[in-house]
Amino acid sequence: QVKPMESGGGWVKVGGSLKVSCLAPNIQLNLVCIGWFRHAPGMACEEVATIAHDGTTTYGDTVKGRFTISKDVAKFTVYLQMNNLKPADSGMYLCAVEYLCSGSWYSWGQGTQVTVSQ
Repeated sequence: QVKPMESGGGWVKVGGSLKVSCLAPNIQLNLVCIGWFRHAPGMACEEVATIAHDGTTTYGDTVKGRFTISKDVAKFTVYLQMNNLKPADSGMYLCAVEYLCSGSWYSWGQGTQVTVSQ
């Protein structure tokens, strides 16, 4: 089973921006739903954003207006642009794949770490 691969994490100052990527090799992004999740130590895994097969997007309440999810079907890649970052945005960012954006994620990546501090 092909697993997605995240990249682009790192350290960024409060108020800064970062763009992370999810490469899903040979997965037709116009047929599946991709989700970005955030997992911080001691916290529950949080759904940050999703993009459906038809491009419909959803965002978690804590990131609305600051994060943008997008995809490049030809590159098998989904992006998460994160602006005006806060310390609470720190965590491991993982992407996952499913068919209908219904919560039945069947393939997860290893994650990329994002750290936001002063």
